[in-house]
Amino acid sequence: MNTMTNSAQAPRRLTILGATGSVGCSTLEVVLHNRERFEVVALVGNTNISLLAEQAVACNAQLAVTADETRLGELKNLLAGTGIEVAAGDAAVIDAAQRPADMVVAAIVGAAGLKPTLAAAAQGTTIALANKECLVCAGDVFLRALQASGAKLLPVDSEHSAVYQVLDQNQPDQIDKIILTASGGPFRSYEHAQLASITPDQALKHPNWSMGPKITVDSSTLMNKGLELIEAFYLFPVSANQLDAVIHPQSIVHSMVAYKDGSVLAQMGEPDMKTPIAYALGWPNRIPAPVKRLDLAALGQLTFEAIDRTKFPAVALCLGCLERGGSATTVMNAANEVAVAEFLSNNVAYLGITQLVDATLNAAEKDGMIAELRSLDDVSHADLYGREKATELARSLQS
Repeated sequence: MNTMTNSAQAPRRLTILGATGSVGCSTLEVVLHNRERFEVVALVGNTNISLLAEQAVACNAQLAVTADETRLGELKNLLAGTGIEVAAGDAAVIDAAQRPADMVVAAIVGAAGLKPTLAAAAQGTTIALANKECLVCAGDVFLRALQASGAKLLPVDSEHSAVYQVLDQNQPDQIDKIILTASGGPFRSYEHAQLASITPDQALKHPNWSMGPKITVDSSTLMNKGLELIEAFYLFPVSANQLDAVIHPQSIVHSMVAYKDGSVLAQMGEPDMKTPIAYALGWPNRIPAPVKRLDLAALGQLTFEAIDRTKFPAVALCLGCLERGGSATTVMNAANEVAVAEFLSNNVAYLGITQLVDATLNAAEKDGMIAELRSLDDVSHADLYGREKATELARSLQS
């Protein structure tokens, strides 16, 4: 049963998985801006214990959980006397996700967010999804879990939120194409040869968005856009060949839906995650968000350009995984997490990120590891293979 309430009177019971991350912090800003509308059931963080405790006090959360078991004592000390329940470890994270709530914001970065989000979905809780891996790693498995429990899924990524807002849900057969936009990242105007010497510090400076390091690097390689195309495949009633992406440096148009009659509907707004977060938190109504208002006259112009898929091969790599099917997207995502971590540790060159992912996918196909995903165990198996093979290949590059 979907526990989402549409009552304008009762506060919406909310759990935030990944509270101390970029999306989690923006979510808390929206919540505190609309304090009377929400009752925070649980906050789940990782190692930023001081911030987690500060957030729990600010929103009067019932429960604060750190995924790091070794930090439980620190969290207890910081929250002593507040009446806020404290817990730690993987089991505690799952318990928090399963607590009765009207909505769970799934914002844990990476494959670590998959199990707790599935646990929340199994309760029939509305999921505000900011974790790409639930769909990229386990699309069919995750959607089956939602269908079995009757849980509602609301996209939080700005691109998918934009599509959700302008998509005619009653006439899916009228959709011609879904077009996601990409800022192009910090290296949009670079020549391909210039990319060979990119450093982690350069890759972590996104021109428009404030995000965590892994997503920021993914945005610079356009892997993030490729992952979003995979998500869109699972979120919306379209085939892979109805998905496209364009470069839009201003990040004002967040995505578009083209219809068969030639109409193209676009959603616009300042590049601020608090807008799509507020849309999800308030759904089916809209609630105020503490964001700058869009001034098109002051902006002056909006520009668009095609993606150079030679310079940014990650987009084609991701679409190719949809053609491969089965566990290809799972292996690809795992390999990319390893590749980005290796790059940030100065063990792999910038151009080596997508090369390492491609090599891992080719190895997986050769080893017979591209297979149908029937269960979470299958997902875990493919994810582990992708990580181990990518790590092995990365080490061979360093030797």
